[in-house]
Amino acid sequence: MPSAYDLTRDEWAQLLPNEPRFRVDQIWQALWREDREIAEITTLPKTLRASLAEQITSPLTVVNDVSSDRGTTRKWVFALAGGATIETVLMSYEDRVTVCVSTQAGCAMACSFCATGQAGFNRQLTVGEVLAQVFTAARSAAPRRLSNVVFMGMGEPLANYPVTIEVVRRLHEWRGLSARHLTVSTVGVAPAIERLADEGLPLTLAVSLHAANDETRNELVPLNRRYNLQRLAAACAYWMETTSRRLSFEWALIDGVNDTDRAMDELAAYARPLFAHVNLIPLNPTPGYLVRGSTPDRVATFREGLEDRGVNVTVRRTRGRSIDAACGQLAAVSNPKRRRLPVTD
Repeated sequence: MPSAYDLTRDEWAQLLPNEPRFRVDQIWQALWREDREIAEITTLPKTLRASLAEQITSPLTVVNDVSSDRGTTRKWVFALAGGATIETVLMSYEDRVTVCVSTQAGCAMACSFCATGQAGFNRQLTVGEVLAQVFTAARSAAPRRLSNVVFMGMGEPLANYPVTIEVVRRLHEWRGLSARHLTVSTVGVAPAIERLADEGLPLTLAVSLHAANDETRNELVPLNRRYNLQRLAAACAYWMETTSRRLSFEWALIDGVNDTDRAMDELAAYARPLFAHVNLIPLNPTPGYLVRGSTPDRVATFREGLEDRGVNVTVRRTRGRSIDAACGQLAAVSNPKRRRLPVTD
């Protein structure tokens, strides 16, 4: 059965051949602009709502629902058809409400410090499964309006390219979200970065860099053996030239690994020619990677050193660490090595 967000306008019309055309408009407005579920569309007759409820199902089943940071961070663990699980995180800030969505169940990129990579790959998500995460979060955020969607959850978005770009287009064109409020993250699938640049969408690109020499990056991000730093830089340059959009480099600071003075010099030399913004992320703990994150003092020193070297840099505020909802931690139920979360605040 399709989900509500799998269907185009024309497909809704085909589903309702004996209904007046305005019924499609009512459904479309309720789903895409008002964040309602089918059962909540009171402009539809009861009999029609009941009929649609039998034909249209949610692709997500809540397995766990936890919150932290005084309720400003919320994480869902969803079960999919076939038994795989994914995780979705909603974060509320003073100036925005952001949802971090998954595009795959698990991940094949095998980044050594990431819980999702440690869990391995299960399957690709569908358009409806990704969008269902967005609208679950949008309903939860009410009365505030969901403002940002980041493709930084489980999986490599550009390894599920057709689904990722279709979700981006639907959110931009059907939901009305500014493309600048849509961020796609990648560990460096260089040809897909270039393909994304040609899509004509001024979205934000975030590249998970983590090391600026090939030897270290080969260990942290195995995909680097296929698309090395030189190839990645060429793709990033093409992105900038084609879109006129600045990109960002994500850098998870690992004690003694990529927080050294040498790493600082290498990162600055790599980022400056690309005019890239660097987003420093204190490493979040995962059971499969027994290395410490950098100390707060070292994070501050690293940031100041990059600034002295002419790099635009910020430090990401860690959210959701206590519920395994922070960067690199998503895999609690999908990975049997990790503990199941209690349902607590």
